Amino acid sequence: MTASDHAHRLLAAAARAADAKGGEDLVALDVSEPLPFTDVFLLVSGNSERNVVAIADAVVESVRDAGNDVLRREGRDAGRWALLDFGDLVVHVFHREERMYYGLERLWRDCPPIPVAPLIERDGSAASSATGSSS
Repeated sequence: MTASDHAHRLLAAAARAADAKGGEDLVALDVSEPLPFTDVFLLVSGNSERNVVAIADAVVESVRDAGNDVLRREGRDAGRWALLDFGDLVVHVFHREERMYYGLERLWRDCPPIPVAPLIERDGSAASSATGSSS
């Protein structure tokens, strides 16, 4: 089983929004095989608490504009880790230290990566922060 087309559309909207707000090290993982409740994780780093909050807000707005509302939102106000659950897509926006500490990439290393840079480039945006981050 692979991630749904719907999940990929949500991922594209979320990745573009995160990139536009200065999100770094964007990594998308197809978690549809081991997890019954979602298809894709998007991991994003922010460089400050304010940046984490701005990225999370932009992702929610962009995915909402794409026709999906956030089902659950956790941790946004602290600006250290925001979890955004859109059903088929779960976005984790971390402050750099939290991302290193929790190491979700290590926990889910057996899940196939989804290239993020082409999703951002398809919109015509610069993909400087996402280039090469799909590995």
